[in-house]
Amino acid sequence: MIGPELITMGCRLNAAESEAMRLLAADQDDLVIVNSCAVTGEAVRQTRQAIRKAKRLRPDARVIVTGCAAQIEPGTFAAMPEVSRVLGNREKFMAQNFLAGEEDVRVADIMAVQEKAPHLVTGFAEHTRAFVEVQNGCDHRCTFCIIPYGRGNSRSVPAGQIVEKIKRLVGDGYREIVLTGVDVTSYGPDLPGSPTLGQLVERILRHVPDLPRLRLSSLDSVEIDARLEEIITGEPRFMPHLHMSFQAGDDMILKRMKRRHCRQQSVDLVARLKQKRPEIAIGADLIAGFPTETDEMAENSLRLIDDCDVVFGHIFPYSPRRGTPAALMPQVDHSAIKERARRLREASASRRKNWLRTMVGTRQTMLVERGNFGHSESFAPIRIMGAAVGEIRDVTITGLENDILTGEEA
Repeated sequence: MIGPELITMGCRLNAAESEAMRLLAADQDDLVIVNSCAVTGEAVRQTRQAIRKAKRLRPDARVIVTGCAAQIEPGTFAAMPEVSRVLGNREKFMAQNFLAGEEDVRVADIMAVQEKAPHLVTGFAEHTRAFVEVQNGCDHRCTFCIIPYGRGNSRSVPAGQIVEKIKRLVGDGYREIVLTGVDVTSYGPDLPGSPTLGQLVERILRHVPDLPRLRLSSLDSVEIDARLEEIITGEPRFMPHLHMSFQAGDDMILKRMKRRHCRQQSVDLVARLKQKRPEIAIGADLIAGFPTETDEMAENSLRLIDDCDVVFGHIFPYSPRRGTPAALMPQVDHSAIKERARRLREASASRRKNWLRTMVGTRQTMLVERGNFGHSESFAPIRIMGAAVGEIRDVTITGLENDILTGEEA
């Protein structure tokens, strides 16, 4: 094996940061790095399980655990006999911390971190799509979420650094950039002049004219500024695919989650966007079985899939996360949570399949990412024969097989 083995749990930002660590520890062949997730208690359990499996498969390797779960619960992982070292979310970007040495814990107070972007991480997908971190941390305190205590307060990367990074990536052949972070839509208030995410996107598109495709990772809908909305609906290089952090479709549950939007705001936003650009595809995070959720409240979330035309549903069965206010609220029966999650998944899958069927016979533009597989501008999966990785091709969609569109060059 050349270089460290990376085991990544959780979000796209974690995936990007894993690639940054791979470069920092490139000469460490005897190393397994587990980049943990703390979003739920189940995520922490899966991280522990991954650590044990990694050590079982490679008993002679050193195992270093980092990421949000390591930042929040360093003692939990330090106590595991399989673990050689625990690194916090700041310490994982210091190359010396991956060198062999005494077993220890290196975790600083993440709330004291002020650096904007000491690493400006980039994760890669088959040399076609790159994920660029523009922001880290979160200033909000949703009652189900522990992540601010793993990532710290919101910190934005200066636009100039981001633009220069993207210029280099485009020069290296990347055709699509995804801007990522913990709370991307909170970009800017901590920078001079308080730029918005819309202004950042506008600057990228203006100063990197050779960039064909730009996307954003998960968005907090209530933070989408007017300029960003104009770009989403009117800029052809901004891809018509948005993933929204809705979490629920019931106003009382949203209030108890301490979210900053109501149900109607979500519905109105999607209607407004799709009226101006009908091809926009909507994804959404939805939590099933949040504490105190009744059957009626669950139905409101289920109806949101139709009301907001959600074709990419990321459904999370609620599991209590120790240290969060929601863990102290009256819990929903586990069997009810499981059933509600199933219904949300089925509703989303049905809507996705119907959406894909509408594309048969249409002409789509796809980026070929690996083999003969890629995605359309609206992120519909497409398989086409004979195209080279990295090419952007116009495709006539001829069929649908196993939820993947098939096509031929137009």
